[in-house]
Amino acid sequence: MFYLYFITPFLGCLRNYIKYKQLKFLIFIRTPLTYLFINLLFQCNNIWKTLMYERWFFFIYKSLLSIYNDDYNRKKRKYMKKYNLKYEEKTVKFENLF
Repeated sequence: MFYLYFITPFLGCLRNYIKYKQLKFLIFIRTPLTYLFINLLFQCNNIWKTLMYERWFFFIYKSLLSIYNDDYNRKKRKYMKKYNLKYEEKTVKFENLF
């Protein structure tokens, strides 16, 4: 059953190699270390729970990182400049919602 712990890191490593043409050991080992930390923290022996908690953790982590880096507006400005796009400034007032 412990082979399940290595499927996600291996597939992630394969995806990164296909997409970016690079192998990063720290990115590869990050997931098994997260599994170990979750097992120690929650004392759960259920592999499926550990896999689920790891996915939730990285989903929340990457979402907060994206908010912190303001990815939406940064990429919006990048594509506005790159493709000479024009966006209308739409603002929604809270009073008008109800």
